[in-house]
Amino acid sequence: MKLHDLKPAPGSRQKRKRVGRGISAGQGKTSGRGQKGQGARESNSVPKGFEGGQMKQSMRLPKLRGFHNRFRREYQVVNLSKLNRFEASAIVDGAALAAAGLVSGPDAPIKLLAAGRVKVAVQVRVHRASAAAQRAVVAVGGSVDLLEEPRAENSGEEAGNRRRARAAARVAVAERDANTAVSAAPKKAKKALAAAPAAAEAAATEDSAAAIEDSATDAEDGATDAGEEPQA
Repeated sequence: MKLHDLKPAPGSRQKRKRVGRGISAGQGKTSGRGQKGQGARESNSVPKGFEGGQMKQSMRLPKLRGFHNRFRREYQVVNLSKLNRFEASAIVDGAALAAAGLVSGPDAPIKLLAAGRVKVAVQVRVHRASAAAQRAVVAVGGSVDLLEEPRAENSGEEAGNRRRARAAARVAVAERDANTAVSAAPKKAKKALAAAPAAAEAAATEDSAAAIEDSATDAEDGATDAGEEPQA
């Protein structure tokens, strides 16, 4: 292969469309812009998604906050008052509830809630049940068997540990910032700390001189009261 054998891939290069060159070319007269209107003008700048003034689609669509949990599992609720239709010591599971028309099917996930009052002792087999519902069924002599393991709830001790860890982290950050500020103190502050002893010594000298002057003044006043001439 030589240089004159190179050519672009088929279909990668097309001829430029020549508009305004007569009606026989297919794009003559109005050059494909139509007759009059905003699109036919030279300074045609229409925003993306513009629909002629009506509310565009991007604004018509709902935009709610939050998100949709793809893994959420919807449980069908059965209240305690619905269990009174079963006989005593009966096994109330998905098949029995579906046959009674309380759930959509025998394999539907079911949750037992404590609305109402149960009067018969039955053996309930559901996926989940509230603590109050379990106590009510057990109180009348029944039992509740959960087909799913209950979710582990966050205890108060774990929440307290997390709060303490966050507080310790904030304290550590504050100490680090304080150490950084001390290490990067300006030179004037260091000079002021170095000059502090000299300033204290000067203040002490001034205080002693003032004390000597006060004692001399007191002596002169005492001599004047005694009728003696003060000695220079």
